[in-house]
Amino acid sequence: MHEIEADFGRARLQRWGSRTLDLDLLAVGDTILPDPETYDTWQRLTPQEQTCQTPDQLILPHPRLQDRAFVLVPLMDVAPTWQHPVLRQSTAELCAALPDHLRAEPVAL
Repeated sequence: MHEIEADFGRARLQRWGSRTLDLDLLAVGDTILPDPETYDTWQRLTPQEQTCQTPDQLILPHPRLQDRAFVLVPLMDVAPTWQHPVLRQSTAELCAALPDHLRAEPVAL
């Protein structure tokens, strides 16, 4: 995925910096990687801790996908019934559980 991003001009100069393309692997079915304990550790990080720590291995499902409308709203288009293997909620349920201030709606262009 990094190679595809680079093909589109992405340079990884700083974490969370501006980018031309950002690809993330969100989940693979009901797989939990590298293990449930590691997933749980990363999922429980506070927002402040998230800015200071970077995992050294792939963590699936993405430990923040349930908190991000910009992830859940498009995921609703392709996998509304996918069930989070740890939280045991569907994409639709995760989207509905977002606090009002985090909700997002598609905008027609």
